[in-house]
Amino acid sequence: MTTPQLLTPFKVRDLTLKNRIVISPMCQYSAVDGVVNDWHLVNLGRFAMGGAGLVFVEASGVEPRGRISPGDVGIWNDEQARALARIADFLKANGAAAGIQLAHAGRKGSTRRPWDGGTELDAADAANGEAAWETIAPSPLPFAEKYPTPKAMSTADMAQVIVAFREATLRAETAGFDVVEVHAAHGYLLHEFLSPLSNHRTDEYGSGRAGRMRFPLEVIETVRAVWPAHKPLFLRVSAVDYPEGSGLTVEDTIAFTQAAKALGVDVVDCSSGGNTPTPPALFPGYQVQFAQAVRKEAGLATMAVGLILDAKLANEIVSSGQADLIALARPALDDPNFAIHASAELTGEPDYALAPTPAKSGLDRLAQSLRHMKVG
Repeated sequence: MTTPQLLTPFKVRDLTLKNRIVISPMCQYSAVDGVVNDWHLVNLGRFAMGGAGLVFVEASGVEPRGRISPGDVGIWNDEQARALARIADFLKANGAAAGIQLAHAGRKGSTRRPWDGGTELDAADAANGEAAWETIAPSPLPFAEKYPTPKAMSTADMAQVIVAFREATLRAETAGFDVVEVHAAHGYLLHEFLSPLSNHRTDEYGSGRAGRMRFPLEVIETVRAVWPAHKPLFLRVSAVDYPEGSGLTVEDTIAFTQAAKALGVDVVDCSSGGNTPTPPALFPGYQVQFAQAVRKEAGLATMAVGLILDAKLANEIVSSGQADLIALARPALDDPNFAIHASAELTGEPDYALAPTPAKSGLDRLAQSLRHMKVG
């Protein structure tokens, strides 16, 4: 029987993924001072043990003001990088490639965790040890009601953020990650620059598509310059903004990803929306069209994400050439063994070889344990 395309290897630069199943970055809001802990290790480790080809650590702030909430993961200091190295090591030891998403929240920062309302931090939060911080954005426009009004970034602010992305990339390499993804989606800082809804600048970093692309491309160029040439660079984009008749278009995103390709981006992770409270119309595979458009027009490998709920749909997407990889979030939380179960769904037999192979057989390990037991 021919191996389903979803379960075939995928090579990008010097990295070969064992299959096309990727675990998307999923914020847990559970870090302490940006440092990951056992929650993150167990949450992410189960996806590697379940057979995924690539597992991403959640959006990780490149500087303190780049966090969404006080519980965000960070990668702006060495303590954070050392804790992340433990996760990268575990993922790779258990059969998955290890990825990390580098992020800056921009105007959507300094907010409470979602289960605490997700709104702007205030004096009551400060009294509990979680003080608000100044947010930055291309223009001084709040995301929505009950969100902070950001400071319009100066060129000095932009330079600081570029240095922060550079240093975060170097720490990601030191921590042992195989893939870095630059987050330019979901209404966070780089998306804010790209979209005319949030970028009202009249200088060289606004005033038309080329100006709005300038700063995100400078970040990408900086990251690629220090990320090893043999390692792939991913880019997360929101292909469109959803308010009708305004915001980013697919044509804007194709132009941006073409420019990003010229700077060394290898794979585009195609999402949508997030720069306004306007929700999209949801249906299974609702964002696949964007991955297909970027793949065709920009000539880049793409990753499809968004309500891809079962293995048959995932396999159909990659086998038909609409995307090269499938990113899972909620379906993986529901079923960390998605890859193993996908093999059963698509071939009739679960492929337990997708899971990690222990150094010794179960019987050998049992015998060794019995030899070391004290019998009294």
